[in-house]
Amino acid sequence: MLLRLGITNKFALLSASSYFCPHKMIIMESKDIEYLDRYETALTDRLLKLCSSLGMLDGVLLASDDIDSKWKEFAPEYMAEAVPNLGSFPEAAIGWAGYIGMAVAKWWDMDWGRHHSEKYEALHGPRGFDDMDDHIMQDILGYKPGSPEAGAITGLLLACTQQAISGIRHENIESQSVMAFHVFARTTRAMFRIGAAVQLKKDGYKFQKVRLDTVDRNGRPVS
Repeated sequence: MLLRLGITNKFALLSASSYFCPHKMIIMESKDIEYLDRYETALTDRLLKLCSSLGMLDGVLLASDDIDSKWKEFAPEYMAEAVPNLGSFPEAAIGWAGYIGMAVAKWWDMDWGRHHSEKYEALHGPRGFDDMDDHIMQDILGYKPGSPEAGAITGLLLACTQQAISGIRHENIESQSVMAFHVFARTTRAMFRIGAAVQLKKDGYKFQKVRLDTVDRNGRPVS
């Protein structure tokens, strides 16, 4: 349960197991899905540890189904813009997903009833994808350029991006292969979720276990 502290067309993602491209459907084998699941889990764990070591998280991946669902909506358009930048600007192709996670978490905290229908284009800066990070930082998160807060976030997401790039290279996946695309897609989702978790923590949220059984079968209070 998530509580606030102090307060009680190149590619399109369809699902975790299949992707659609303009000419054919690619169905992945179960062993490949299992590999990708392990890869994403391991990467997320490493990013979580990194953010926690820097004091930006507390060892817990804060999350919301609403926020995760927004990535499913945004992912096709993001991938269409990010994939062409992967070779020349991998820091943006991967790192901008973290900024998007922060933006969606901010919307979720501010007024989800108003912002749940935000379109992907709302994340674009004046130069579209290229300055998405600056637009999100200043116009959605509200941090002035050059401020300590902006610097801390930029440094954190860059460190996460470098960790993710290192992880991709360590997998030795054939470049421009179907598996390479899937690994990249899983990497950006992990970055999105880390960005969202960081913003949720900044907005004062934490996970708290809720006990449902307060009495035993004899009606006595559970200690």
